[in-house]
Amino acid sequence: GSDEAGEHGDDSGETPQMGPAARKLVAEHGLDPHRITGSGQQGRLTKQDVLAHIEGGDQRPEPSPAADRGEQAPQASQPQAKADSAKATPSATDSAEQIAAKAGVSYTPSERPEQRVPMTRLRARIAERMMQAKQETAMLTTFNEINMQPIMDLRARYKERFEKAHGIKLGLMGFFVTAAAEALKRFPDINASIDGNEIVYHGYTDIGIAVASDRGLVVPILRNAETLSLAEIESNIRDFGERAQQGRIGIEEMTGGTFTITNGGVFGSLVSTPILNPPQSAILGMHKTQERPVAENGQVVIRPMMYLALSYDHRIVDGKDAVQFLVTIKDLLEDPARLLLDI
Repeated sequence: GSDEAGEHGDDSGETPQMGPAARKLVAEHGLDPHRITGSGQQGRLTKQDVLAHIEGGDQRPEPSPAADRGEQAPQASQPQAKADSAKATPSATDSAEQIAAKAGVSYTPSERPEQRVPMTRLRARIAERMMQAKQETAMLTTFNEINMQPIMDLRARYKERFEKAHGIKLGLMGFFVTAAAEALKRFPDINASIDGNEIVYHGYTDIGIAVASDRGLVVPILRNAETLSLAEIESNIRDFGERAQQGRIGIEEMTGGTFTITNGGVFGSLVSTPILNPPQSAILGMHKTQERPVAENGQVVIRPMMYLALSYDHRIVDGKDAVQFLVTIKDLLEDPARLLLDI
């Protein structure tokens, strides 16, 4: 059978389970943990239990003969333990009361229930990649802002005809992918990667699109994005979103990108510093479009503005190129005709 106590430390069946804070109090006051009533799961001692014992005196009867003999209570069978664990697994939206209920304890404002669950393989892989980015790159972030009015006007003018012609809605991401693909051609260092002591310059733009799913963030790749039309880009992005929710994006579809775009704006983020996706040398962060006062021709006007962030690996990308790359994207999107004219 499974050993529930093994999840909480090296306590044997002779000593009640307890957290670090409770253990410290027991040691400091020379208490017998068997004489303290535990209110946690399976009689686990909490800090509040020990404090209540100190303040109120002995509130627990003598240990049972089984405890004296060091016998453990029968453990649940492994299949049942797994089923119980699945039922008890909290979600990110659980309240304190819900976590307490899943942990098998009653909730009061003075209690702080917790639940340990193993990382999923996807979450463990994400954690590994994030630490790799922090430890193995010289990451910096540069910022700019873009007036979204020209793109919004273009969408409003052509969205119905675009959807009728291509069977797909005209979104914002397609414009950013198109602008990024053009800018990457002009700044090859940002489309490059480091492999050992060599810099690999990619003659294509494989752009990863960060997509949120129930399993976590996944980054499927738009292969040869520089060759795709706006309609093809939007169609691929919609397909990625649908399959991400169904858990049907294969690992081969998330491998080998040369650049990444992430949009925290869909969750309300105003500004952030996106983390690199190794071995890529840069990642573009989009954010929430928000009306703000800006100065134009000596006048204060209200415009729908978005902050852009470019995180880059300073080992391979110079600051000047990173700034000019971001300015290029800004210029292309604030004057969309330049995307067609290649200027």
